[in-house]
Amino acid sequence: MNNTPNRILGRTGIEVGPLGMGCWAIGGTWTLGEGQAGWTGVDDAESIRAIHAALDLGVNFFDTAANYGAGHSERLLGQAVRRRREKVVIASKFGYRVDEENRAVTGYALPEEESAPAPHIRRDLERSLARLGTDYLDVYLLHVWGLKIERALEARDVLEQLVQEGKIRTYGWSTDRIDAIRAFSTSPRCGVIEQQFSVLDGNAELLALCEEWNLGSMIRGPLGMGLLTGKFSPATTFAEDDVRRHAQWHPAFRDGKPTADWLHKLDSIRGVLTAGGRTLAQGALAWLWARSPKAIPIPGFKNVKQVEENAGAMRFGPLEKSEMEEIDGILGRGR
Repeated sequence: MNNTPNRILGRTGIEVGPLGMGCWAIGGTWTLGEGQAGWTGVDDAESIRAIHAALDLGVNFFDTAANYGAGHSERLLGQAVRRRREKVVIASKFGYRVDEENRAVTGYALPEEESAPAPHIRRDLERSLARLGTDYLDVYLLHVWGLKIERALEARDVLEQLVQEGKIRTYGWSTDRIDAIRAFSTSPRCGVIEQQFSVLDGNAELLALCEEWNLGSMIRGPLGMGLLTGKFSPATTFAEDDVRRHAQWHPAFRDGKPTADWLHKLDSIRGVLTAGGRTLAQGALAWLWARSPKAIPIPGFKNVKQVEENAGAMRFGPLEKSEMEEIDGILGRGR
């Protein structure tokens, strides 16, 4: 039984379940420049079983990107949903040069400001469509977090054309920069953004803008790259090939270990998040649903067990207002 209302992707009218699935991890290992950007311990057959489990549990929204596994994530997702394409909503992203053969991503596909962006974007879209085995995308996202706004607006002109042509249904930008979203997301054809948010981090001003402007907020990192599941301790040290060992950009990790600050904060709100029989992960997802009607968390997954636990959060529904206030009180913050 699903006790969590469906969500609408902003101005688009596209209806999705309250929970999506992020397909970064199932891309497996790949490199970005000289560093590792992918996840280890991934099995393709299990990834497909996990996608099928998500579909069976009422999840119809999947978020991938050309650079996840240098195309591998898109291929797996396409294989898994090819007989149910009309029942799923697929988001993918563009903006990086992808070398499938070498499982490598090297720099931006839109770096030269003197060149027109249209050929790059159209080429990348056609490649994503081929990997996914579909002739359209529901959501197409600019993936370059720090792209200059002027360059992003040139890309937006192309995305507008692609909506008119029926190649994509809507578009957005995966970035946490509010100035970028204010400049980029003005068209009625732009329906979503993707931002990092969780019970312990995120740009509240950007989420408020989504509510004001009627934009769907695809929430990446809703479980803090796994820390909010409660499976790590101060003694945890991530292996050299674990992406979290190198995730200095994420506030939950420093020098290959989870931060004491996040572990302490999570422990302090553990009782509220797990009230009523929820797991910690389910409580973290329920917090996001209560936080905003525009929030659509897209936790990552590697296996069926993780999908089942995350999808199980929908049975409980959002946290109560009193629980949200209790968490704010414990963490010493207001709205």
